[in-house]
Amino acid sequence: MNKIFACVMTCTITFLLFTSPNSILDAMVAGGEKAVNLCLILIAIYAVWMSILEFVSATKLDQKLAKLLSPINKKLFGKQTPEVENQIAINLSSNMLGMGNASTPSGIKAMEGLDKKTGKITKEMAMLMIINTTAIQIIPATIIGLRASFNSTNAASIFFPTLIATSASTLVGICLVFLIEHFIKKHRSKKINE
Repeated sequence: MNKIFACVMTCTITFLLFTSPNSILDAMVAGGEKAVNLCLILIAIYAVWMSILEFVSATKLDQKLAKLLSPINKKLFGKQTPEVENQIAINLSSNMLGMGNASTPSGIKAMEGLDKKTGKITKEMAMLMIINTTAIQIIPATIIGLRASFNSTNAASIFFPTLIATSASTLVGICLVFLIEHFIKKHRSKKINE
């Protein structure tokens, strides 16, 4: 990633040297200022949501949520250990509340629990990755927080469009994982019969 960033910076500075050499320093300072402001805004948003996740864990709401999501999790991820089911439930609920980055630790723990140590991705791992990528967002908290910090007149106006878009993308992703798994099983059985 550092090599890509260095390459992009070198290309940009080289381009600006020939097109507008006076604006190089101004562009770098303005870009740095915007980056720092965005980081501070995101830190504030995630501090709030991480504290909520800590509260959820301390009150054992995560275990209740795991029980509530258990039938769905069993359909999507099969039978797993209670710890993995708990991590999947925390991860999915965090994503549903729009806390994508805050759900990363539980997603990593869930992925480690789903790993069969074969060096290959399993259907369950693919399913978790797809659901995390598409992430149904009931409350797009991060986006609403960013819009509010930039003085949006109606920061929550994206609620329904986000819910519709993320629900559709998650449904398509889940269907594709099951479809690909079906084709893989069919292909394997055909090879065995030959």
